[in-house]
Amino acid sequence: MFFYQNIRRPLASLLAASALLLASSCTAPRAIVATGKVTPQGEFRVAYNQGFNIATAPLSKAGSALKSAATTAATKDTVGYGGSITNLQAAALAYILDPVQPTADLSIRYGIVPHLDAGYKYAFGSHVFDAQYQFMGPTGSPENPERGAVSGVTYGSVGLQFATQRAKLPSLPFLSDINSVLNFKATRNDLLIPLIFSQSFGPEEEIGAVSYGVVYAHSWVNYGFAPGNVYINSNKIPELPNQSRNFSSFGGFLNLKLGYRYFYVIPAISIFYQNYGEYALLNGASTSLSGMTFVPSIAFQVRIPNFSK
Repeated sequence: MFFYQNIRRPLASLLAASALLLASSCTAPRAIVATGKVTPQGEFRVAYNQGFNIATAPLSKAGSALKSAATTAATKDTVGYGGSITNLQAAALAYILDPVQPTADLSIRYGIVPHLDAGYKYAFGSHVFDAQYQFMGPTGSPENPERGAVSGVTYGSVGLQFATQRAKLPSLPFLSDINSVLNFKATRNDLLIPLIFSQSFGPEEEIGAVSYGVVYAHSWVNYGFAPGNVYINSNKIPELPNQSRNFSSFGGFLNLKLGYRYFYVIPAISIFYQNYGEYALLNGASTSLSGMTFVPSIAFQVRIPNFSK
């Protein structure tokens, strides 16, 4: 009873903090805060993760001139098609492919069998399902450590994460202006495969771990533009019907898990590179995008042991 009373307060605080981000976060999580050790069989882990997605592609498309053009176009009844409209489309795509904005998710994981756990994350607009298989290291718990579970032992695992969402532009004034002109719609699905290694602090990561590894990701995007008042001379620009594209990302990560048995704080950094490819725009135009993404984050994790063992 004492244990459950003491974890109730941090859980309530995490839920309250996450509510503040409901309007700002709808991105599939890419921060890697897991260690090489999976959740022991019969145990639960509940976590809240707060990060920030910093992508170079949208930053390069969002200059002051573009923001001014978006504001001006949004106030007009009719908009003439030109280079500024092409740039507005490229900026909208860049922010959908890899937005610059806060990210947050709530997650729960369960240890299914000794080497495998699975979980669900809700990223306030993105639904995420994942599993992790441990191929290296002991699979016990701090209360019931396996033979060989000592401080400094190496754990290794591979994960699989799938996320689906109805993508939308972040809640920034100039992006709202872009959407009012272009009527931009998009959906996306994301697959993430991390290879994770960690060194334990204490037996069975009792007081934490340092984790590192590499990540492969693949994304599928469907998008279209349906402007209602963009013209060339007196001819209205036809809409761009639904387009499908996909691209790969490659990255690495480092995180540090610190705490004791039931509660941990996990600061992390993940870095990705991606060539998003070429994307069709209105009036037969196109744009190509590529860039780096940096995802600093901090997670708060509560471990709920299997007391029946």
